[in-house]
Amino acid sequence: MIIYLPRGCSLAGSLFLHPDLGIGGAERLVVDAAVGLQSCGNHVTVFTSHCSPSHSFPETQDGTLRVKVYGDWLPTTIFGRCKALFAAIRMLYVAVWMILTEKMDIVILDQVSHPIPLFKLFRIKTLFYCHYPDKLLTQRHGILKKLYRAPLDYFEEFTTGLADEILVNSKFTAGIFRQAFSRIHREPKVLYPSINFDSLSREVDVEHTLAEHDFVSGTYFLSINRFERKKNIALAVEAFSVLHTILSPAEFENLHLVIAGGYDPQLAENREVYHELKTQVNNEGLNDHVTFMPSFSDDEKIALLSKCFAVVYTPSNEHFGIVPVEGMYFEKPVIAVNSGGPMESIEHEQTGLLCDANAADFSAAMNSLLKHKDKAKSMGVNGKRRTEELFSLEQFGSELNSVVESLLL
Repeated sequence: MIIYLPRGCSLAGSLFLHPDLGIGGAERLVVDAAVGLQSCGNHVTVFTSHCSPSHSFPETQDGTLRVKVYGDWLPTTIFGRCKALFAAIRMLYVAVWMILTEKMDIVILDQVSHPIPLFKLFRIKTLFYCHYPDKLLTQRHGILKKLYRAPLDYFEEFTTGLADEILVNSKFTAGIFRQAFSRIHREPKVLYPSINFDSLSREVDVEHTLAEHDFVSGTYFLSINRFERKKNIALAVEAFSVLHTILSPAEFENLHLVIAGGYDPQLAENREVYHELKTQVNNEGLNDHVTFMPSFSDDEKIALLSKCFAVVYTPSNEHFGIVPVEGMYFEKPVIAVNSGGPMESIEHEQTGLLCDANAADFSAAMNSLLKHKDKAKSMGVNGKRRTEELFSLEQFGSELNSVVESLLL
């Protein structure tokens, strides 16, 4: 993400840059940040090296935001490898185009910090939003991988430290940031991501949108995540299988688990995880009780959140996790792992249940909500209130706007 303000003017023109403007938590934050700054009176443009009309948020396609794509012709990997290196190259390419074609006073970046020295060279102030240190998102098996990552890790820390201001998405990430970047002797500020209430509150014909799915007539738990191994969606299936053994056949008959989320068939991991989950469901004998909805639409997402009984969120050490916040906005109790960002967004036993990352605890939480529906409903009401108080787009945009303005003083 890069935001720029035209040199010599007030806070009026802003530009974002993001490596791949697809569908995910980081991308949702970029879109919301752009919309938030736009609502503060700024003219916003989003720059990216890739944005697929079929795999991106509607605000990037319906005219809400201006989006410009540069460098999509550049490779993203070499035979599926060196993704981080090429992400840096693509962002540097876009940054060069910005410097050649735009006049700016301040730049805001996320995910890829490598262009920061380039902007500093031209005396442009920089703000970096850290979702999570990239150096911690990969394994280092073998000497070649270690040699490849060493310079990337060093320059990630070096370039991040050059930013005039650093923001993180949670207190959890702030702690990880301090451990990962020990040479940066500054405390990052926490700016929680937000959700766009207007986009989630629009009217959707739930019955029509989900007409082809039988689970609508019953009670269903909802899992929303990208089809990636780190999201641990298999835990939701395993917990649902354990729940099957706890409940009587009559109690389980009308229960369902819906697994929805971002799915890109071009990504090998997405294809593999989807296949693994389908196999797991089949092996557990749950084909009649589990439905997959990969790459679901925004209307389907709203319909699913509106009708579900509870949200099940399975990643461990999630940097922040926007899905629990969305679930709470729809007045649904959220079951999540007791680590990472959900420990800050969810109030245990008030807006949801925080559990150890095992099937026994998750199934027990699911069963508890089913047995105490009044308590589950109360959690939903509390969650809606908490979301409106802490995670509104207006508050996020205002706080980001204030940080940007302070850098211009």
